[in-house]
Amino acid sequence: MIEIIITNYLAENLNVPVFNEHQENEPDSFVLIDRTGGTKKNHLKTATIAFQSYAESKYKASLLNEELKQNIEKIEELPEILGVHLNSDYDYTDVQTKRYRYQAVYDINYY
Repeated sequence: MIEIIITNYLAENLNVPVFNEHQENEPDSFVLIDRTGGTKKNHLKTATIAFQSYAESKYKASLLNEELKQNIEKIEELPEILGVHLNSDYDYTDVQTKRYRYQAVYDINYY
């Protein structure tokens, strides 16, 4: 699964934990990865993946989001990845829990 490849890559390159689902006792700063869709055309796959950067302030969440995006742009180094394309990027603070987060959504082409 492409999510596992990306999670492992980010876990090696970010200074915060990277999860594929919410944890019971989450740290102040972490990245959550969620696959929101995908397609396959001419034997090439595309996954739409949302990366949520959580932190204790909006400013720190935005910094983590920028660090995340820099790392995602480099993920094309992996042999499984054909290309990455930023779909959208925005403040995504959770108004119910009042947790600060930013979200970057990428379309990732892979084998």
